[in-house]
Amino acid sequence: MSKQPVREQQSAWIDDAGRVLIKKFFEEMGVVKADIDSFNNFVEKELQLILEENKVIEPTIIPSNVDEFKITLDKIWVTKPEITEADGSTRNVYPVEARMRKLSYAAPIFLEVSAHINGVQRESFKTQIGSLPIMLKSRNCHLCTLPREQLIEKGEDPDDPGGYFIINGTEKVIVDIEDLASNRFFTEENSTGVSPYSGKIFSEHGSYRIPHEIERLKDGLFYLTFTRVKRIPLVPVIKALGLTKDEEIMQAIGLEESSDVIINLYDFVEIKNEEDALDYISKRVGISQTRDVRLERMAEILDKYLLPHVGLEPEYRLLKAYNLCKYLKQYVRVVNGEVPVDDKDHYMNKRLKMSGELLAELFRVNIKVLIGDMLYNFQRIVKRGKFPSIKVIIREKLLTQKVYSSLATGAWVGGRTGVCQRMERLNFLQAISHLQRVVSPLSSTQENFEARTLHATHLGRLCPSETPEGTNIGLRKNLALLCRPSQPLDEEGVYQEVKRLGLNVAK
Repeated sequence: MSKQPVREQQSAWIDDAGRVLIKKFFEEMGVVKADIDSFNNFVEKELQLILEENKVIEPTIIPSNVDEFKITLDKIWVTKPEITEADGSTRNVYPVEARMRKLSYAAPIFLEVSAHINGVQRESFKTQIGSLPIMLKSRNCHLCTLPREQLIEKGEDPDDPGGYFIINGTEKVIVDIEDLASNRFFTEENSTGVSPYSGKIFSEHGSYRIPHEIERLKDGLFYLTFTRVKRIPLVPVIKALGLTKDEEIMQAIGLEESSDVIINLYDFVEIKNEEDALDYISKRVGISQTRDVRLERMAEILDKYLLPHVGLEPEYRLLKAYNLCKYLKQYVRVVNGEVPVDDKDHYMNKRLKMSGELLAELFRVNIKVLIGDMLYNFQRIVKRGKFPSIKVIIREKLLTQKVYSSLATGAWVGGRTGVCQRMERLNFLQAISHLQRVVSPLSSTQENFEARTLHATHLGRLCPSETPEGTNIGLRKNLALLCRPSQPLDEEGVYQEVKRLGLNVAK
């Protein structure tokens, strides 16, 4: 009997090892682990951060015998799914029962609230403010830690990956959205318009998402546009933020021999300090009050709406100035042909908005609706001459209805539709495919040839063959089987750690 050649033995061993590795990978990681991690991050971290953004509520109408009154939202947490029966009893609910009884697989959200009168705490209590649909197999799901045998006992498919929700008995999937990375500066060539090139950045921080644009017009000056501020010269903005000396601005930009920058600095050489710069900008914007009011209002606009991702306080102004100089340098180099325009289709410049981030957007908007309703109820009762306990002004069903409505219809904040879809259960592979789907926000009725084509950076991240024919081709994609999206970094934590290590860096 002849021995098998060594090469064939090695090949068979490699094949066996590959199968074992891939099997082990899917056993430990699962197909939808990134979505489940995203939801866990939302429940454990994002909810509390959203609450911190709206921590203190101060009613405008308070009783006449009270000097100061404020409501503080202290802590928020979510438990595991449960239902309240008709007799008022509460018990745990499992997904199979939610499907059969047309219930929502959701857990109560609890809030710790306190009221302060003249700086002294009056009352503090915890209350339920609504219900949050729970993603199957997440940490808040009853199925999370159950072994295979117990899953079968509970009526569940032990091979079901989870990663979806149950709303009124219907299985719903939140589809991942592919979008341009926020807080990143992009330059692009314009086919129409006054400026042949423009530089854009979407500055995102909490509830703020503000587009900024830098362009050079025919007069050779660089202009900045953001929110209500339309096309104001960039150099006075940099001076208003604290970089008042032309030499400092030139060093920050780092293009000492650029005639374009020198011309811009020369045009505004008469602006010597921050106040003059603020006064100039406020007049360009159209603020027509007295000088002191103009300066105060303009400074507030720069703090709140100019690059909010850098910071919202006055101490961040210098960092904002350095960031603008950095963006201007990149823009000038593109205009002069030194570097090419940014490739928007490169996956380095894209981000996936997964279930956790999309739910955070939804919750951020609806928590403001809940706070507005609390204020209205409080002030309505105060007008009648009563001083209500804050227990009676919180409507539990308001938040629940808003969240359920968005998940049931797929209509999301920002005018998006089809974000949440009914899960396709024709067969197991189709269900897995639907959980891995990625959708581009671009319109399917427009050409967008470059966005639809297969990019080299899709390799290993997106499936090169699974996309529909017709108008959605290239806009509706699927994650590759071995693709694992990373969770968003805590930028503030990274920034503080870098500073602790002794590096002086701008955000």
